[in-house]
Amino acid sequence: MVTFKLNQAEVRVDAPATSPLLFVLANDLGVNGVKYGCGRSQCGSCTVLIDGEPVRSCQTPVSAAAGRSVTTLEGLLEGGKPSKLQQAFIDEQAAQCGYCAAGMIMQAQALLDRNPAPSESDVRTSLNGNLCRCGAHNRIVRAVLRAAKEA
Repeated sequence: MVTFKLNQAEVRVDAPATSPLLFVLANDLGVNGVKYGCGRSQCGSCTVLIDGEPVRSCQTPVSAAAGRSVTTLEGLLEGGKPSKLQQAFIDEQAAQCGYCAAGMIMQAQALLDRNPAPSESDVRTSLNGNLCRCGAHNRIVRAVLRAAKEA
C-alpha cells in the first residue's frame, strides 16, 4: 500500500512500490490529465508535480510519492474552472492535438510557482525538455507569459 495526497486528497493505493507513478495514476486512480508519451522520460507528456517539483511520472516509481503531495492537471482547477495558466493555454490556442498540453502546463506551473514573472528565455528554458509534435511551442510560450501577466 502506498499513501499520498493526490490533488489535495489523501489516496491509498495497492500497487507494487516499483510501479510507474503514471500507470498508478491513470489505471488505478482514474486520472485523465497524465499522458503516456515515450515511456522513457524524454517527452514530458507525463509530467506531474511532486511537492511542487516537476517529475516524469513514467519513470518515477509510485513509492517516490509515498507521504508526499502529487499534483496533476486536474489539481490546478480553481473552483472547478481552469486556472489562469490553463485558461491562457485555451485563449492562446496553445494546443493542437493536445497530447503534450498536460505536461507542458505542469512544467510551466512549476516555473510560475518559483518565478511568477519569467522572461521568454526563462519559459523556453523551462519547457525545453517537453516536446510538442504539432509545433505549437510559440503559442505555448505566449500562453505561459500571458498567465504570468494575468496573475
